[in-house]
Amino acid sequence: MATPQDKQARIEKVHVGTMGWSYRFWSGRLYPKGLKPKEFLTEYAKHFNSVELDNTFYKTPSSSTVKGWKEQTPEGFKFSAKFPRFITHVKRLQNCEKEVDLFISSMSQLQTKLGPLLLQFPSTFGCRQLPSLQSFLLSLPKSCRYAVEVRNKSLLGEKLYSILRESRVAFALTGQLSASLVEETTADFAYVRWQGDRGKVTGTLGKTEVDRAEDMRKWAEKIAVLLNRGLEVFGYFSKYYSGYPPDDAEQFLRLLSL
Repeated sequence: MATPQDKQARIEKVHVGTMGWSYRFWSGRLYPKGLKPKEFLTEYAKHFNSVELDNTFYKTPSSSTVKGWKEQTPEGFKFSAKFPRFITHVKRLQNCEKEVDLFISSMSQLQTKLGPLLLQFPSTFGCRQLPSLQSFLLSLPKSCRYAVEVRNKSLLGEKLYSILRESRVAFALTGQLSASLVEETTADFAYVRWQGDRGKVTGTLGKTEVDRAEDMRKWAEKIAVLLNRGLEVFGYFSKYYSGYPPDDAEQFLRLLSL
């Protein structure tokens, strides 16, 4: 039987939240009516202990912005962040040392609040790019944790997993991939992104549009196995998953009995 200490240790290894927080259509539910957008993050952090930053995909944030995020959240809160698309989509990991240094330097100002940094690649990033990925990952500072998400299914296989294990980089799982891939751990933490279907969910109604309860139950069983193995878990829900990510995150935490 698990002791209170065991349960606390388990809780500290689970970082679950949403992809972004600055949604006005969450007002009246997650955010009290009348709350100013600049106060959203502080309120968000009262409910969840982590968030995935999407805006970093478009531009490296300024020092003042990162400092503001750090100041508005409590100890123990974690920010995960996407690498800028200029690095992953435009330069495709080539000749982007300055941009990488700038991004990591900026995000490192979060100090203990910095979660994994996500490299999200387009479907055109395929097997021919694996040597570049291997070299790039080996060159990254070891002071940060990293995750890789691929959208080209031809990459799914031992060659990719071996490269990720070599650099202790997590293979990012998505809701579109088979839950069986949860077993394919390549780092001492797992990274999950429940993205959903933009064709079926608008995500701007501020309410659940698709019932994902059964899907989440299956995922919770898989994630519980990883937690029992001692892995840390980072997981984020998109507004396109059920339509209302805060409920998804809360429901998922309940399913994990946290």
